[in-house]
Amino acid sequence: MHIELRGITKCFGALRANDNISFAVPPSSIHGILGENGAGKSTLMKILSGFYSPDSGDILLDGKKVRIASPADAIRHGIGMLHQDPLDFPPLKVIDDFILGSKGNLIPNHKSATREFRELAARFGFSIDPESYVDTLTVGERQQLEILRLLWLGARALILDEPTTGISLPQKEKLFATLKKLASEGMTILFVSHKLEDVEALCNKVSVLRQGKLVGSVDPPFATGALVEMMFGKEIALEPKAQLRFGSNVLHIKHVDLEGIRIQIKGLDLQVRAGEVIGLAGMEGSGQTLFLGACAGLAQPVGGSFCLDEDEKDMTGRTYHEFRKHGVAYLPAARLEQALVPGLTLTEHFILSEGMKGLFIDRKKAEALAKSRIQVFNIKGRPDSTVESLSGGNQQRALLALMRDPLKLILVEHPTRGLDIESTIYIWNKLKERCARGTSIIFISADLDEILKYSDRVLVFFAGRVSPPLEASTLSVERLGRLIGGKDWETLETEAAHA
Repeated sequence: MHIELRGITKCFGALRANDNISFAVPPSSIHGILGENGAGKSTLMKILSGFYSPDSGDILLDGKKVRIASPADAIRHGIGMLHQDPLDFPPLKVIDDFILGSKGNLIPNHKSATREFRELAARFGFSIDPESYVDTLTVGERQQLEILRLLWLGARALILDEPTTGISLPQKEKLFATLKKLASEGMTILFVSHKLEDVEALCNKVSVLRQGKLVGSVDPPFATGALVEMMFGKEIALEPKAQLRFGSNVLHIKHVDLEGIRIQIKGLDLQVRAGEVIGLAGMEGSGQTLFLGACAGLAQPVGGSFCLDEDEKDMTGRTYHEFRKHGVAYLPAARLEQALVPGLTLTEHFILSEGMKGLFIDRKKAEALAKSRIQVFNIKGRPDSTVESLSGGNQQRALLALMRDPLKLILVEHPTRGLDIESTIYIWNKLKERCARGTSIIFISADLDEILKYSDRVLVFFAGRVSPPLEASTLSVERLGRLIGGKDWETLETEAAHA
């Protein structure tokens, strides 16, 4: 399918999200859409996939102007979109989710659909049981399910919005192989990302957006520096890794056993020092989320103990609120679902986080606090902005601004998931400022480069097994990827025995 956009413009009030954007994507190609957070990438793709209607401009498919009024209309035209968070239904079986949106009888033919599902899955080497439940799948498997469903519904063009966010390196390699295969078979792929390494490795051409406008389109070979300058209008300097002196123990984990719904961790020992950053690596569902929650009192161990501070204060069995009172902060990956309150403004969030006392709330004082924090943390928003109106990067900055000071330990799930380079550097600079004041950080990331760049030590999780703490400076992406995939664990055990 040949896709052409002509003069696409979309406004939300005074905000011009897309400003007169025009470009074309031929069939049998993978076209990258690159840009910083808030550049207008997702808005443009939602117009093409029928979620939004443009204020002006035209969409041409194979040379013919079309009006795409809804996502269902888009799939009828052969366009399917895979969102950053797959639009599936966790309570359903895989096969029931697969047949959603299909035409036909009131009662679907499960036998026929199951056969076609297995044939499609085998074609791409996907190992998904159609009788399993969606909530048992990893993010990568949920992406595979959605790709199969869109292909089955007749998609000839696929839009993928930040598809490598939250998936492991092996899952990313599988996804890229699938997209290359589809393109070789005549499919048109639009790959939306802010990750330079992904578009450079995968795409035949890249169009760059900045502040709602098309800056330009580039053919390979891609120059990383030029792409960064197109995205941000300036060069972005990467900060060197700071070497800090570590203090006394902040957290001492002794022989801890944890039990989740589908995972068990046995006999985990760890000492976390003041100012230290520990990265948790592993495929989704390998136990690192269970462990991080236990460090915050959100999950209770079935054996062993958690002790805070050098005086070994036993926190085993204590609640999250008690951990919080003792200087532990937890930042979940699901910002709007678990960390922020949709509908409330930034000012109202600061009122809640500061626990302002008195019978009446001092609105002027609260707004002054909000203005101050917005300025200090460079949040692109106003005191009266609701949190859901902020971009992902600004929501993450707001979470940092809401954390109290001082803190002993910060626990973070995917601190820079979905963020561009500039926001990633900013977030980690703010976290490292805390480390310089003695705060320790334990974080989960699916980005192996992030794990190695910002961690002092790394714990690798695989099917409930946990590695001994590994010095990040001695690890490579390749070795870390093998450990995450269950390889080389015998070597780890041998090294530990001789340590």
